[in-house]
Amino acid sequence: MIETKVHPTAIVDPSAKIGARAEIGPFSIVGSQVTIGDKTIVQSHVVIEGEVTIGSGNLIGHGAIIGTPPQDVSFSPQRKTKVEIGDDNIIREYCTIHRGTAEDSATKIGDKNFLMAGVHIGHNCEVGNNVIIANNCLLAGYVLVDDGAFLGGGSTFHQFMHVGRLVMVQGSSAFGKDLPPFVVAGERNSVFGLNVVGLRRAGFSAKDREDVKEAFKLVYLSGLNISQALEKAGTMKLGKVGREFVDFVANAKNRSICPIKRGGGKDVAT
Repeated sequence: MIETKVHPTAIVDPSAKIGARAEIGPFSIVGSQVTIGDKTIVQSHVVIEGEVTIGSGNLIGHGAIIGTPPQDVSFSPQRKTKVEIGDDNIIREYCTIHRGTAEDSATKIGDKNFLMAGVHIGHNCEVGNNVIIANNCLLAGYVLVDDGAFLGGGSTFHQFMHVGRLVMVQGSSAFGKDLPPFVVAGERNSVFGLNVVGLRRAGFSAKDREDVKEAFKLVYLSGLNISQALEKAGTMKLGKVGREFVDFVANAKNRSICPIKRGGGKDVAT
């Protein structure tokens, strides 16, 4: 552990792999199967156990717990499961990230994400890159969150659901159905419209924004059912981004998509 800083009160298993210029804070516990990359800071009272790989440049806040067994009554402690975390993430105080439940499976978090205090990431979740998850959000098992999503504080997400790219979720909401990319959503399973501000900030061209709007109108406002809307979409000349919206809806078979509720907010468009 050359060039690392390990507080005298921390307990770091000799088999753990700690990168250069990493820091392990007071009273933290790092298990034998843990790998922590260069320049990652682990603050005080953190517990990291099980097979966990954490990349470089991360901040792990006080009291976070990573790699503990999943909250799954069928889980067997003998199963080999893991947590994989990328680079440059901020994981604030008291976040909990559980390892996978099925044999050889993993809970995965990408790069440059911001998990605010008290966030729970359940077993086998996959969080992409540049995602913001605000305080006290709860993600059940197998939730997928795509790049650039923003999940408002205190919101809950049912197991096996999928949150699309650049989705913006209102705080104190609850979802059990999939959220297509680029939408604003809130309350209980409600879509309000498109995240037009987010699309502009992300650098989408006017043509891409128009394609997404056309795809959104087809799915939500045309009066067609999903099968009919998808059939019609096959005849339309949508660009890559509009097609991304349609393909997401086509693949939302397990949970289906959240329905629209009109009048949801000032920064949306339908």
